[in-house]
Amino acid sequence: MNPQVQDIIRHGYLWLFVAALLERLGLPLLVTPVMVAAGAIAGLGQLSLLTIVLVTVIASEIGDLVWYELGRRQGSSVLRLLCKISLEPDSCVRRSEDAFARHTTSSLIYSKFVPGVGRLAGPVAGMSGMERGRFLLFNGLGSLLWAVVFALVGYIPARKLPIDILIETAAGWLLALLVVVLIANVVWKYVQRQKFIKSLRVSRMTVHELKAALDRGERPFVVDLRHKLEFLVNPRTVSTAVRIAPDELPLRRAEVPLDREVVLYCTCPSEATSAKVAMELKKIGITRVRPLAGGLKAWEDEGYPMDEFYAEEEAKAASG
Repeated sequence: MNPQVQDIIRHGYLWLFVAALLERLGLPLLVTPVMVAAGAIAGLGQLSLLTIVLVTVIASEIGDLVWYELGRRQGSSVLRLLCKISLEPDSCVRRSEDAFARHTTSSLIYSKFVPGVGRLAGPVAGMSGMERGRFLLFNGLGSLLWAVVFALVGYIPARKLPIDILIETAAGWLLALLVVVLIANVVWKYVQRQKFIKSLRVSRMTVHELKAALDRGERPFVVDLRHKLEFLVNPRTVSTAVRIAPDELPLRRAEVPLDREVVLYCTCPSEATSAKVAMELKKIGITRVRPLAGGLKAWEDEGYPMDEFYAEEEAKAASG
């Protein structure tokens, strides 16, 4: 048997644990082909399939728990940090918050099968206030399902192949497939991002311009577009701002005045959500729309007046 193959088998569980843990902590490692290869080796009787699955689940739980705790303590800043290193950071924050808010605990089970989303479920769960025990349970189920599926992908066919032939053949095909998929994914993301950047070419308003307009009594209609999960961490808004989630706009479009300038802000990189909503409002005839450059953070950094947001007060204002 090839000495390299023997070394992989001898330290297989350790390598698998380290790879799975580092991948869950954020390193750009491709653990899926490693799981398939480990399952194949188990199919040939060189490793235990049960141990492979358990090692992977434990490593995933440890790594995901770290992000869960960071999300619970640091809020959306952790999510934005993860999204900055993704291929589409502009929409990453909003997409992740929306996905978790809609599907709650079920997203912890299926998210590991979705590229670029699985690592984000932990911090979003922490932001939402999910109990640690509940998080570990459902996240563990998701890790278990993922590990079993990909281990079996290698385990089942390997029952009939010698290990040397299996590893050499599988390695060649997996490498070729991964290269093709990665290149296609990067190209597609790049094209989509360039199209999106073009859509952001709208006239932004600086926080200084907004403050000056408010001081002059011009009464711009300021809209806070942040996701509801972000209000759990920071319930404050720009002075006079009205909270309207992007998906609520079709139902609340009548609240947006036609005779006043509309200023939108969020906490996404490049004010992505604000720019998207601005484009949508212009399509329905509301043309005096400008995203706030720098969003909420820029306003806070300048020390400008903030309002406390309370859901009860908003409900009373809406009913009144």
